[in-house]
Amino acid sequence: MKFRKTMRRLAAFPVLTALLLAVSGCSNQVSVLNPKGPIAEQQRDLMIISLVLCCIVIVPVLILTAFIFWRYRDKKERKASYTPNWAHSTKLELVWWGIPIVIILILAVITAKSTYALEPSKPLKSDVKPLTVQVTSLNWKWLFQYPEQGIASVNELMIPEGVPIRFEITADSPMNSFWIPQLGGQMYAMSGMAMTLYLQADGPGHYWGSGANFTGTDFAKMYFDVDAVSKEQFGKWVDEVKTSSPALTAEGYDKLAEPSTTDKQTFSSFPEGLFEQTVVKYAASAQQEEAAADDNAAKADGGSVSTAIPGQSEGGNEPSGEQP
Repeated sequence: MKFRKTMRRLAAFPVLTALLLAVSGCSNQVSVLNPKGPIAEQQRDLMIISLVLCCIVIVPVLILTAFIFWRYRDKKERKASYTPNWAHSTKLELVWWGIPIVIILILAVITAKSTYALEPSKPLKSDVKPLTVQVTSLNWKWLFQYPEQGIASVNELMIPEGVPIRFEITADSPMNSFWIPQLGGQMYAMSGMAMTLYLQADGPGHYWGSGANFTGTDFAKMYFDVDAVSKEQFGKWVDEVKTSSPALTAEGYDKLAEPSTTDKQTFSSFPEGLFEQTVVKYAASAQQEEAAADDNAAKADGGSVSTAIPGQSEGGNEPSGEQP
């Protein structure tokens, strides 16, 4: 009777595992196991292959653990053999060392190939010209700029189906993570840096996007809608935004960058070079802070602060004569 109960519990394990995988994404839109693009499909396949290879070791170990507990439990009239002097078995050593080593080697090869194949900045193979979208993470909203179309949107990402999307990602706020689960993995959005990510939606659909990093009070509201539509519908949307939406001015951007939540917005234009200025301003600030720190350190040491260019004399523009 007890043996039957034990076997029933062991049989329930794969059922519970399957149930866990089924509900892991909370919904189809969040599930990484329901990909809608080439990058997401490759990432799903990599996860499944890794899981299967790991289960080759994990599942037998779990079953053997339960079996050993049951087989060698303290019980009268136990029929299990008693061999206190047993210490080594070459065959068993080969099995429980050889199989994991082979699996690790296979995983290493697959991981190395996938790492290069799924390099985020690697353009997707396509006969269609990529569409560039500049993404800026703000507190607590996402700004999407379309430099080729000259429009912008907030918390709404419209893309044409079957077209590679080249995302240029930065942040004008604390570091965040740009994530569209059904199209591909996450990419960090960091101030002073412009990260590149290529994604593509294979068909029309409505997808969910989000910030995957904690960034303060309303980080849980930092999500956006992604709509993949036909090229004709995308063109109509661009025309509609240009004719019916206000322009995003520099003052408007400063207001938008303040910590707050907002609904969807669209803009018929935006200041030229806004994305580049957002990236560069933090890099310039870092250089100024580094220079100020060097000056303070020099003053603390009792020395003078020199502004001469290396290789030139402090009195003019002529070379100092010293060899580098």
